[in-house]
Amino acid sequence: MADIATLVLIALYFIVLIGIGNWASKKIHNTEDYILAGRSLGFWVFTILIVCSICSGMTLLGVSGFGYTSGWPGIWEQIFVPLAASFCIIFFGVKLNAIGKERGYLTVQDYLAERFESPRALRGLSAISGIVVSLIYLVGQYAAISIVLVWLFGIPHWQALLIAGVIITAYTVVGGLYAVSWTTLFQGGILILGVLLMAPPVIMSAGGLEHINTVLTGIDPNFVEPWYPTAYASYAYTTPEFLFSFAILLMVGLACAPHVINNVLAAKEARYFKWAPLVAFAIYAVIMFLVKFTGFAVRSLVEEETLVLPDAVNAQDFAFIAGVEYAIPNVALWAFFAVIVLAAVMSTTDRLMLTVGTSFAWDVYKNILRPSASDREVLLVSKVAIVLGAGGTLILAINPPEMLAWLIWMGIGVMLATFAVPLLAGLYWRGATGEGAIASMAVGLVSSGIFGYWHQFVAKLPVHFSLYALICSLLAMVVVSLMTARNSEDVLDGTRTGWFIQSPALPSQAASPGETWFADRDAARRQ
Repeated sequence: MADIATLVLIALYFIVLIGIGNWASKKIHNTEDYILAGRSLGFWVFTILIVCSICSGMTLLGVSGFGYTSGWPGIWEQIFVPLAASFCIIFFGVKLNAIGKERGYLTVQDYLAERFESPRALRGLSAISGIVVSLIYLVGQYAAISIVLVWLFGIPHWQALLIAGVIITAYTVVGGLYAVSWTTLFQGGILILGVLLMAPPVIMSAGGLEHINTVLTGIDPNFVEPWYPTAYASYAYTTPEFLFSFAILLMVGLACAPHVINNVLAAKEARYFKWAPLVAFAIYAVIMFLVKFTGFAVRSLVEEETLVLPDAVNAQDFAFIAGVEYAIPNVALWAFFAVIVLAAVMSTTDRLMLTVGTSFAWDVYKNILRPSASDREVLLVSKVAIVLGAGGTLILAINPPEMLAWLIWMGIGVMLATFAVPLLAGLYWRGATGEGAIASMAVGLVSSGIFGYWHQFVAKLPVHFSLYALICSLLAMVVVSLMTARNSEDVLDGTRTGWFIQSPALPSQAASPGETWFADRDAARRQ
């Protein structure tokens, strides 16, 4: 139960978030300001936004819970997830940021609609798919927030969900991406500092990694191996073949998630993409490893009967919280720790909510249902969609999953199967067609549901279900594209489609709206 100091600091934390939202609302003059913060994000705001859009409730709760359950065979997650930030910035960000400024894209759906010459069908399908996968992912985030608030205040699960939903919805609705990006910078700083301060004492309280490994070996010798040889137990699913699919799931699936990839359109300068991949990877990798080691430490403490986790279905997701509570009994530090955990689980939730609202308002309402809608009308619809999306996911989150990581991986899997092939093929393969993209996205979305259901309720698959759906999506793209007419050369050139990340004719120092080679050539053709 939280003491007075903790309550006061958490209240101040929430007040700061609302204050940032109110400040951000004064900077919003049009739809671009609301969705992309006026394309004004500086290097650190942009980089931390990418990191924290990927860093979710899973980072503190799910990662430590996964470490508690599976031991060292799950350590690969600490490499794959940070690589997602780098993959997104390099393979999506360099091209999309430059094209977005030239063409005025506000969402990745704007790119897909133009690249595949499908302003209604593909835009609508990708927007609805993005909303669906974001809502799935949001359920996991709310479950994580509830774990924190239930632990802090001893309140019922539904009350914790309601408190979290109201606060996050408030500053997101009011301030758009300005609010989300600046609150994320604030929350990201708290998270990074907090993990650096809190994780080492937990690890040391368990006797250090050497002693922890000895205890883990006593539980199961494979707990200290790089993977499990076979899936002989419920925790032993991290076999070599599963880890192969796991790498693709986390590295590519997270990179193409709508709430992550849309951030690259908001970066102010193209030169940020030179160092942002390395900085993002380094920051996130350090945090991920420390949190995973904390999960190992808590498992060791529990096995030695030094620590007892709560009697809950998802008890392992309380590992980080319980470990800090045991290792750092100083009450003065508890208020700070409470804010750290909240910062971790809220830093992705707001970005997901904004993605839901803007995908519906801009891509569905403005570009399909009501093209004549004014900026004011689009902003209103976006805010209403955010509120409705938040309410719906709060209801779905009432019954939390057995392990938070599984629910979040499911959301990432649907993102991978739905968006990876159309985005990568659109950017790098000139033979990809609009019909191929529609088929790929539809097949990926449907097959991910089929394979996900099969894995969960029929028979366990040897790899993550999303790998099968990804293969189906890829086959649909290739087969249908080869059977249909290519998109026009003007569109392919204008959207910089080809086997390059950055055109040799377009050095980053020279890239700016209206000054690129493609823009000059298009202008010459119009003359």
